[in-house]
Amino acid sequence: MSDANGKLHLEDFAVGQQFHAGPLDVTEADVIAFATQFDPQPFHLDHEAAKDSLFKGLAASGWHTAAMTMRMLVDGGAPIAGGIIGAGGEVSWPRPTYPGDRLRTMTEILEIKPSRSKPTQGFMKVRTTTFNQKDEPVQILTANMLAFTKPA
Repeated sequence: MSDANGKLHLEDFAVGQQFHAGPLDVTEADVIAFATQFDPQPFHLDHEAAKDSLFKGLAASGWHTAAMTMRMLVDGGAPIAGGIIGAGGEVSWPRPTYPGDRLRTMTEILEIKPSRSKPTQGFMKVRTTTFNQKDEPVQILTANMLAFTKPA
């Protein structure tokens, strides 16, 4: 049962459970703005330079895709009471994210492990796949997340 904000505690989750979020539209202005500040490489900033790159056109930084994924998780794609607190993981980008893409996420609970030393918390291993409008994965994040138990 969720808390008053619709957030779930460790004991509310089950292996195999899925959560969905999105859509989120990727704009050219956002791709360029993010890249300008955080990943200023030509294929994220300039159409002409991007044409001759691996991406064959302007593409979002993988870190921008990760940030957009995080936004969708916060907006309901991972309703964890106490917040989305990562404890390590792996990320891959099987294909680029482009301006004009419409992203959505699907998060699946893979493992749940209550803490032996801290009874008020535990960890969940989750896989969040970010898809474009063609249902192609643009990012796969497998992460360990902290989750709290219900207050006594």
